[in-house]
Amino acid sequence: MRATGTDRHLPGMRFPLYQPAMTNILILSEVQEAMRARYKAMLLERFPQLTINVVGHHNDIGPYIADTEVLLCFSPPMADHVVRDAPKLKWIQALGTGVDNIVDLPSLGKEVVVTNVRGIHGAPVSEATIAYMLSLARDLPRSARAQERSAWERWPSQLLEGKTVGILGVGLIAEYLAPICKAFGMTVIGFSGSPRSTLGFDRVAPRNELTMLAGELDYLVALAPLTPETRGIINDKVFVAMKPTAYLVNVARGGVVDEPALIAALENGQIAGAALDVFSQEPLPPDNPLWKAKNITIFPHLGGYSHGYEDRAMPTIAGNMEKFLNNDLKSMINIVHKPASWGD
Repeated sequence: MRATGTDRHLPGMRFPLYQPAMTNILILSEVQEAMRARYKAMLLERFPQLTINVVGHHNDIGPYIADTEVLLCFSPPMADHVVRDAPKLKWIQALGTGVDNIVDLPSLGKEVVVTNVRGIHGAPVSEATIAYMLSLARDLPRSARAQERSAWERWPSQLLEGKTVGILGVGLIAEYLAPICKAFGMTVIGFSGSPRSTLGFDRVAPRNELTMLAGELDYLVALAPLTPETRGIINDKVFVAMKPTAYLVNVARGGVVDEPALIAALENGQIAGAALDVFSQEPLPPDNPLWKAKNITIFPHLGGYSHGYEDRAMPTIAGNMEKFLNNDLKSMINIVHKPASWGD
């Protein structure tokens, strides 16, 4: 236990032998203020000894970052100066699964532990994916535009039944999504860096066969994490190979898709449309050409953003916090970046 104070008693004065030092936590998240406050309240209820500060943007960390030992954050609002200016930082708990823009920050200390939250995104991201696919199939944005004009327009919708969906990235979310797609009567093909037989999939192919098999797909759903191997993996070659009636849905990371190539494919009619939940730069700048691209629907990273998310994430966060406070970092779960001193 860390301690301050003195172990000597001066005449007429009494001092505590040990005074526990406060652990300084910083919550950095651009989600609604009420959700940020809930993370703080839930942690303080269990760990009242913590000092917790909360900010909504990386530009607001100035008053707190020098003393921060633990950082709770999603990866999109992170910036290199956050870890650069945190000399006491020991642990980053990512509030989501993705840790790109955290573990690859140039100034991330070699002794900082990074953990993430896994296993709670199956339902929200899968439901979002189905919603985006249905929106594309039934052209729901056209309905919204017609309503704004008070125009009565009718057109035949497409069905998901009988279509083939390819899911790039066969992880926990994909394993949740695939049976739902099967329930809609779809054929499901997975693309994985390490192919294996997985329930809910009609077959799983190697990731490097995506371009070769893209012509079979009516929908291509990106669920792969952003890594050097997956950056830009959905590119012009994939779009050329796809059907002109096919759609792209990206609920992974923006960098998985070559965005300029996507815009060109949409403009040239190489694919029918796209629904994007994630982007290479977030928030998406107002002057980004994706806003005005043909046959594209933009969702501002809503896939896993759902009511009760904090409650689902808290068991992982609180469990790791307890281990941190007990100086038992090696027993944390979901470690994605470990200190260099731990070795292999």
